[in-house]
Parts: sequence; structure tokens; C-alpha cells
Amino acid sequence: MNRPLRSTLGGALIVALLTSVAVAPAQAHPGGRPPAVLALPDGFQPEGIATAGRYAYFGSRATGAIHRVDLVTGRGMTIGAATGTPSLGLKVDPRGRLFVSGGTAGDARVLDTRTGDVLARYQFATAPTFVNDVVLTRDAAYFTDSNRPVLYRLPLGRGATLPPADAFTTITLTGAYQQVGTGVNLNGIATTPDGRALIVVQSTTGTLYRVDPATGVSTVVDVPGHTFTNGDGLLLIGHTLYVVQNRLNQVAVLRLNHAGTAGTVTTTITDSNFDVPTTVAKALGRLYLPNARFTTPPTPTTAYTAVGVRAR
Repeated sequence: MNRPLRSTLGGALIVALLTSVAVAPAQAHPGGRPPAVLALPDGFQPEGIATAGRYAYFGSRATGAIHRVDLVTGRGMTIGAATGTPSLGLKVDPRGRLFVSGGTAGDARVLDTRTGDVLARYQFATAPTFVNDVVLTRDAAYFTDSNRPVLYRLPLGRGATLPPADAFTTITLTGAYQQVGTGVNLNGIATTPDGRALIVVQSTTGTLYRVDPATGVSTVVDVPGHTFTNGDGLLLIGHTLYVVQNRLNQVAVLRLNHAGTAGTVTTTITDSNFDVPTTVAKALGRLYLPNARFTTPPTPTTAYTAVGVRAR
């Protein structure tokens, strides 16, 4: 996910806009199929997405509000109030808890997807920081920081109790990974197919890295003949890794080996409805991506959508 563009909206106006519950639903296709284009609130500035069942959750990089959309009907409602800080990468766990990356706030929040209530908050870092994306494993949540060569690990037990506010650890990346300049570095994150390591994308170089979460040692994922310029959100399904390339309006599809050390690009997904998509999640046999529209100046009436495409 890229850095948020400077908003022209006043804070009060943003909050009023994003706490509106009703959003006009997208029109379903003939035959009752779920809509391929989902309407989000005007001025919302979406970036992250997570799915659970028939629902998708979107975070606002402008205010931090969380918006839930029924993927079958296209109807949406705001469930998480604006925080005044970004809500970027999102993931939902089996207990219905939404893990939210806090961008420039340097934090993460955990919300109840039914009520929108904040269950916990973790302050990872202070400026300069940009907590960008998150992946959930069996025993932890891992977050990227685009301003620092680190990951944040939040341990998760098997019970319903979330860890205390100071339970996280910071993992410094070593090995092949090198921070480049002041732009967006670490961005999307996923696990390897064998679940033993993590994969991250560096937006500034378009390089994929495999990271040992126990040591922070990184190696380049060998993808002959390919880099992933403007790499953003990652999604792993089996041995297939989807890499969103936001400003290129495309998703690269890779076949990874079991350890995640090497892969081959099998196809590229494009769609006429893409307008700088940032992140990706799967539901109902489709991939869904929010259009961040980074190249469009945001206003209170700027329209935002998410797009559903066939998973390949």
C-alpha cells in the first residue's frame, strides 16, 4: 500500500461523510450473481480489504473508518468509527476479529467485526513509521513497516484472549533485504506455502523476499525474468501467490515452490474496472480488490469502488 495522498477534506467533514450507514448497492448481474463492482462511500479512500464468508471489510486511509459490504447484495454499512488515523492492511481471524494496520499512527488495532468495537490496540513505533500490511499465522500476526526494515510480531494464543499491549516483538530484517531511500519499502506480506516463513514485497524495487520469522534473515525469491514494480498487497492460496501492482492496474499470478524460495509467473490479471487497486482478498470464488485511485485527487464526492474478478 502506498502512502496516503494529502486529503483536501476537513476532519469534521470526513467523519460526517464516513459515518453514513447507507451506501447505494451495486447492481447484481443477471441470474442473481454477486456484483462485480461494489460501491464504497464517496470520499472513503479505501486501501485494505479482508473477507469472511459473504462479507468484505474495507479500511479508510483518510479517517480509519471500517466499512463492511455484503458481497452478494452489494449493500454496505460503516461498522468501525473514524479514528483520525489510517486503516490500511486488514485480516480477519476465525473468531471474527479484524486486525488493522495503522499506517502513520505506528500501531495496530483489533476490532470486533460484528460491532466495530475496538478490542485491543498495539503501539509498535512512533514517527517515522508506516505500519502497512498484516498476515495471520497459526500463532501470530505479522505487520510490515514501510519506513523501517522491520516486521512486528504479535503472538496469538489458541484461546479468545488477545495479548497485552506490550506483548509484541520487533524483527529486524537482515540478509538480502536492503532499505532503499525514503519511499514505500516493505509493503504486502504473506506466508510461504509450507507455512514456515514469510514473503514480503518491496515496492521501491519490485523484489519479493522470503523472511525467516525466527531470525529476520531474508533471501530473494527467485522469479526468473520478473520484478514486481509497484508491488502492494499479497495473497497466498495454496501454492499460488497473487501480487497486486497498484499503479500498473494489474495482479501478477505466481506459482511458488513449497518453501517459497522460487516461483514462476503464470499469468497477469487485468480488468477495465481497475483504478489503482491496492490489496486483494478471496471470497465466493472471486478475488476482490479496492480501487485506491491514488492518481485521482480526493474530494468529498470522489467515488470509490471495489472490483471482483475471477480467481486464476
